[in-house]
Amino acid sequence: MGVFERVDLLRDYGVNLLVELLKRPAVNPAYGGGGEYEKAMFLYEVIREWGFDDVKVINVPDSRAKCGVRPNILAFIKGGVEDKFWILTHLDIVPPGDLSAWTVTKPFEPIIKNGKVYGRGAEDNGQSLVSSLIAAKALLEEGVKPRRTIVLAFVSDEEAGSKYGLGYLVENYRYMFSENDVALVPDFGTSNGDFIEVAEKSILWIKLRIKGIQVHASTPHKGLNPHRVAADYIIALEKLLREKYNVKNELFDPPITTCEPTMVKNPSESPNIIPGEHEVVYDCRILPEYSVDSLLEDFKLIFEQVSNKYEKIISDIKYPALNLEIIERLDAAPPTPLDSPIVQGLVKALRELRGIEPRIGGIGGGTVAAFFRRLGIPAAAWSTVDDTAHMPNEYAKIDNIVSDAKVMAYLMLNL
Repeated sequence: MGVFERVDLLRDYGVNLLVELLKRPAVNPAYGGGGEYEKAMFLYEVIREWGFDDVKVINVPDSRAKCGVRPNILAFIKGGVEDKFWILTHLDIVPPGDLSAWTVTKPFEPIIKNGKVYGRGAEDNGQSLVSSLIAAKALLEEGVKPRRTIVLAFVSDEEAGSKYGLGYLVENYRYMFSENDVALVPDFGTSNGDFIEVAEKSILWIKLRIKGIQVHASTPHKGLNPHRVAADYIIALEKLLREKYNVKNELFDPPITTCEPTMVKNPSESPNIIPGEHEVVYDCRILPEYSVDSLLEDFKLIFEQVSNKYEKIISDIKYPALNLEIIERLDAAPPTPLDSPIVQGLVKALRELRGIEPRIGGIGGGTVAAFFRRLGIPAAAWSTVDDTAHMPNEYAKIDNIVSDAKVMAYLMLNL
């Protein structure tokens, strides 16, 4: 019997394992949950007798979590060389949200229905976690030794920044990572698995508060209307993007740097008050060709240029003024080279196993693949999912569990 046939035989085992994992809530403490401990310890007890060469549990202290720790589990299959093939999935999940919107089952009472497993965390990231497990179990049961050393990493805290997960491992266990390694992060995908993500844009969420001078709307000359300043400012920022940040990178869709105003508010509660402040929030997705710091400096420079024509000084205070607050910042890692072993391995696997020619590109969001890329480790984000993560009635297709496991097994055998 071969490895792929063994994966098929493990279909029901994998489904039942996913159901058991989903029964154990692992809501990230950042969102009010108890963390991953119960789920991680169940998983550890399941896999420690499978025949892995080593299974490590790395607990990260966190007083918010059950038992005061955030567990990370690393399971190793020693290969012919020490260069590693990492498959990294995460244990934590987001809260279920509106319980009334869960119409198929309750979030933590998983069921199997119409070829799908329903429950919070089924797709994100339970499906891929189980796929990696049954791929590894197939290798172990067949007694096949991979060329690279396989590391299945089941980490905490992916949903809230990875401080207690991969970020902690990179910072405190740097010796385990090598530039000769490769990594698969199956936490992003398409419904037919035809897209391989190799690059991400930087993310900048920024709040801009423009200070004016509040006054009665019938006497605008006595004050300074921040709305007018903001209108000119927004137009000037748009011009800046078109003229300076105009590189196109066809890996991405859209292939440009985008900065979109998304939220606006002011303290005025009456139509006859010119408020003293205008607040606008921007969501910027910045191509890796540009630095976030450069864009931030331009935000400030453009405001200085716009504000000059509105300038008023009252009690030695200059108006308008700008308060710039960074809400979120994630700087893009270098893209994974298209000719890297992980990308070319995935392309070959999808051609041979599924008969498809995958697309290779970048996304505007962020994944933990960035941690590997910053270390110089080629990483790809890929899986086959229907994009039900974080939604009510989240599910994993059973066929996807098995077919993705075969792709992972192919990579284990061929990288």
